[in-house]
Amino acid sequence: MKFSILRDRLIQSVQDVSKAISTRTTIPILTGIKIIADEDGITLTGSDSDISIESFIPKEEDGNEIVAIQQTGGIVLQAKFFTELVKKLPMDIVEIEVMNQFQTIIRSGKSEFSLIGLDAEEYPHLPQIVEDKVFKIPTDILKHLIRQTVFAVSSAETRPILTGVNWNIKDNQLNCTATDSHRLAQRTAEIESTNGTEYNIVIPGKSLNELNKILDDTSDLVEIVITDNQVLFKAKHLLFFSRLLEGNYPDTSRLIPTDVKTEIVVKTKEFLQAIDRASLLAREGQNANVVKLATLDSTPGLIEISSNTPEVGKVVDQVQCQSIEGEELKISFSAKYMMDALKALEGMEISIRFTGAMRPFVIRPINDETILQLILPVRTY
Repeated sequence: MKFSILRDRLIQSVQDVSKAISTRTTIPILTGIKIIADEDGITLTGSDSDISIESFIPKEEDGNEIVAIQQTGGIVLQAKFFTELVKKLPMDIVEIEVMNQFQTIIRSGKSEFSLIGLDAEEYPHLPQIVEDKVFKIPTDILKHLIRQTVFAVSSAETRPILTGVNWNIKDNQLNCTATDSHRLAQRTAEIESTNGTEYNIVIPGKSLNELNKILDDTSDLVEIVITDNQVLFKAKHLLFFSRLLEGNYPDTSRLIPTDVKTEIVVKTKEFLQAIDRASLLAREGQNANVVKLATLDSTPGLIEISSNTPEVGKVVDQVQCQSIEGEELKISFSAKYMMDALKALEGMEISIRFTGAMRPFVIRPINDETILQLILPVRTY
């Protein structure tokens, strides 16, 4: 195998596929990046068995030559060394040549490196996916869906199903739900489905986080293919495979309260800043990271945000609301959960609907029913 390639394009593809590579794999060859050169261009692959990423670099794009192939072939190179090496090469053009015994020469300008590679034939094959369950969604909307839900997955392996995001597809609508049983994030979006089939799958949060990092923020459509145990995301020159989590995702619809006892409307930024300030003194003690919210009878239109750690001190902050309706309220909750939820919401103003001091409460942007955040309170009063 022998080819020369633009360094920047090689770096981008190497960084993309590296996101699927784990140093803790029990299959040694999976610590490497597979590089295949054929008549059409270069294909790089990285995998850890759970996630597999394939990046294709065409010979030319928009009339510009990117790759010049002198000899087709393949090699697997250690990801750790190859990634660092490529980033530090001095010139814009990189030449890669595989010699006898899988010895690989990498040249750029006056620099020359030699790496011992592995046989590309030994690299595990990517999942073979039958593309009969397919739908499409714009890349930027997919990135929003991931960002606004994935933070709420569980990090505890005691209930593995909760470490993923539940995707429910019905009537050309995608409903994404994540919960760690203390909070819940939900987002819906319209999709383009080819066959109107219903699906209910759970994608690992880790997979979605990695996918989000490598997708460009464009309106180009991403094709999503679902099988019994795999999901494939197809973007321009990129294939991203992820295994699905096995098991039944809990029915979260009954967690979302339908009644409202107190509703406040508040500016997102001001509220977030007040929670952030209160959390500074709430990091120690028995109720670490818990802040309190109270409506004030004495001064209508204001809410009080406070935290108190006896050995550190206390903070009291007041926030002007756009409106407050319903019963008087005192409630405590995790500052981190609230800040995570507020950062995921888009919009200048939010509505927070409470149904009592010990019942879950719902946060939504004003005039947007597609996104919902739910948080369970903490008992302190």
